[in-house]
Amino acid sequence: MAYFGESLTGTASERYRDQDISHWHIWDDLARDFVRQIQYNIYIAPDRNSLTNFKKKTAKSFREYAIKWREQAARVKLPMDEIEMVNVFLQAQEANYFQSMMSAMGKPFA
Repeated sequence: MAYFGESLTGTASERYRDQDISHWHIWDDLARDFVRQIQYNIYIAPDRNSLTNFKKKTAKSFREYAIKWREQAARVKLPMDEIEMVNVFLQAQEANYFQSMMSAMGKPFA
């Protein structure tokens, strides 16, 4: 159980670090709490509209924001193709970023 958290990445890792592990005595305790915490995210998959409202926080770099945005875009039901992904990402940008990124139209998200 001590090494389980090291196998996680992204949101799962963040959620795991926020858990109170003092009451985990067996694997079932860990699994129950972990699934209860993560299960909430499974049922609330983002849609295209919520992605346009996913704004950059001032404390994060633009790169961190773009990676987080892309993770959310991957969860959208009926997956988006690259062109749609770039268009939705551009719509989510503040005006000062939007003007700089117009050259990205028609290019892959990466």
